Amino acid sequence: MTHSSTPTTAPGLAAVLACPQLLEGRPEPLGSTPLPGGVNFAVWSDHAQRIELCVFSADGRTELRRWPLHGPFAGVFHGFLPGAAPGLVYGLRAHGPWAPDHGHRFNPAKLLLDPWGREIIAPTEGFAWREEHLGHAAHHTQQRDERDNAAWAHKSRVAAPAADAPGHLNRPHRAPHQRVLAEVHVKGFTAQHPDVPPALRGTYAGMAHPAAIAHWQRLGVTTLSLLPVQQCLSEPHLQPLGLPNYWGYNTLGFFSADPRWSTTPHDPRAAASEFRAMVASLHAAGLEVVLDVVYNHTPEGSEQGATLCWRGLDHRQWYAHETTAAAHDPTRLRNLTGCGNALNVAHPMVSRFVLDSLRYWVREMGVDGFRFDLAPVLGRDRSGRFNPEAAFFTALRQDPLLSQVLMIAEPWDASGDGYQLGQFPPPFMEWNDKFRDTMRGWWLNTAVNRGQMAQRFCASSTVFGPSQRRPSASINFIAVHDGFTTHDVVSYAGKHNEANGEGNRDGRDGELCQPFGPEGPSADPAVQQRRERTRRALLASLLLAHGTPMLCAGDELANSQGGNNNAYNQDNPTTWLEWAQADHGLMQFVVEVLALRQRLPALHTDLWPRPWHAADPAPQAASRVHWRHPAGHELNLHEWHHPAHSPGAAFAGVYTPPGHSQPTLLLAFNPDDEPCTLHLPDDALWRVALCSSGEPQPSAVRGTLHLPARSLRVAEHSTS
Repeated sequence: MTHSSTPTTAPGLAAVLACPQLLEGRPEPLGSTPLPGGVNFAVWSDHAQRIELCVFSADGRTELRRWPLHGPFAGVFHGFLPGAAPGLVYGLRAHGPWAPDHGHRFNPAKLLLDPWGREIIAPTEGFAWREEHLGHAAHHTQQRDERDNAAWAHKSRVAAPAADAPGHLNRPHRAPHQRVLAEVHVKGFTAQHPDVPPALRGTYAGMAHPAAIAHWQRLGVTTLSLLPVQQCLSEPHLQPLGLPNYWGYNTLGFFSADPRWSTTPHDPRAAASEFRAMVASLHAAGLEVVLDVVYNHTPEGSEQGATLCWRGLDHRQWYAHETTAAAHDPTRLRNLTGCGNALNVAHPMVSRFVLDSLRYWVREMGVDGFRFDLAPVLGRDRSGRFNPEAAFFTALRQDPLLSQVLMIAEPWDASGDGYQLGQFPPPFMEWNDKFRDTMRGWWLNTAVNRGQMAQRFCASSTVFGPSQRRPSASINFIAVHDGFTTHDVVSYAGKHNEANGEGNRDGRDGELCQPFGPEGPSADPAVQQRRERTRRALLASLLLAHGTPMLCAGDELANSQGGNNNAYNQDNPTTWLEWAQADHGLMQFVVEVLALRQRLPALHTDLWPRPWHAADPAPQAASRVHWRHPAGHELNLHEWHHPAHSPGAAFAGVYTPPGHSQPTLLLAFNPDDEPCTLHLPDDALWRVALCSSGEPQPSAVRGTLHLPARSLRVAEHSTS
């Protein structure tokens, strides 16, 4: 968190404080808006009786003056402060009923942030979770706490008007079939990068450094999906542990770049400028920028949590409440997120808040799209049910700006009915965890069968086909921030999260993994070979499958987190990429696989009319794939159910693209620990394009193809 670098005595502040009352001003736009002659303030609350604007010294230490805002008018309080200018530090106090049984928790003793505020400053000593931030008495939740928390609270600061971001004007505009994502943490990627200057490591400027950009260009990655960069708070339970929220999934400032990742962390304005410059530089290099955004909950926690902003402005409207068979229960918040609260996006003004924030990041910060954390929360109607035609989704599709950017859903939340893979409307893409689990299961020799493997490899058409979405709607991945790295998938038998301070109870249990011997680093050549082959087969399957591939940054380096599968609070070498230990052979393999993907039209999924069904009894005329047994015949129904853990599971897909009468491409999969021979579909010459095992291979074959143990092979039909 940050404190202001602005002088305590700002020029002209005395004249501002002399203003006897606010002018009426305008109800639009919400937030603080510099205008000729002063600043307009507007804030929404359906149930507040009065809202006060509180102005502070520039360092945020001293409250200098309060004025009541005009209104409410249609739920909006507003006022114009003559003489005010960007840099003015302020907060809000909301007066209204204290009636927890009716969902009202107004407490004017608690200073509130402006939800639409674009700059946030923290207390000079840093933020700490104190009892004074609770709206209620710590041990009497029905009793209002009358202590003023302003001395320890975050404050809003009026931001200068911003022009369209340079990054908004130089977008790469990648075609869907070209897109290759990498999920990356701004700090973790460069914190130990030897070619990034030390002063820039772990920052937005470091992400934009030529050495960082060169890595993605070499790999063939087109799109960076950044873990949250909106300003966040660490959860209360981390404070006594001395650990931070490193991932950032606890947003405080939905219009603010997190200053932690800036070269000037004490200046939120400079942090925003640095972020804008980063996006422009990445765009100039042909890289798209997608933000992981958290519009499902806030840091205020459950109804027993703190009062920082939304709760104090209108607890009943900002949050979703539990429902019974008869009605809403205003006393308890619905915990769809595992974080104690869920934003009530079904309310038009909460939906507007999210839309305004998204537009800000597109137009003023320049980004290309968003990955929505726990996205089903955004599609829940007033009854609490997920609805693919929810008003928020409709608004996204109709918005002239937001309808043009990338939209990616994490298609599950923490509720009992939260798993909604395949249910999001176009143009959403979705994280496909079925792909992850099937690919891991196939190459780790579990009960996954040939039919399941082929279905996931061909973009999960039974999942995404019914909504008529392109195959690129399936965001395929093997590993992401939440879970094992691909290196750890083949190196550990279970999670090792002891460093997180939660007794290894946190993180996902039952991850598909297999160490092929004792856990952790191994000097056994046999263990090393099985791990290496499995890791390469997993990455090749990801990067060649139909759909949109997404690497977890560091998987191309064989990066490990020591078996920690929930390293959300580890801002240290556990999560920082280990460039000094990078597996350069694996990195070159990823380069070759992605180059092959771009070169072979048959793997450009969006050029095909629709995803393929794994066992379609009648191959399509326009886009055909025939699935073959190693003996050479097409798989029959019984053979489709052959599992990977049973010997002899190898099979191959033979592709005949539109406009071709003969097959042009063959992909073969052998998960066994023993090699096998595949009979090719004709006596023509086939050129070997890739073998994931790393074994020396003939450049061309005829009649049969050798499949090494634990390998994926690609061969092209030769025309000469």
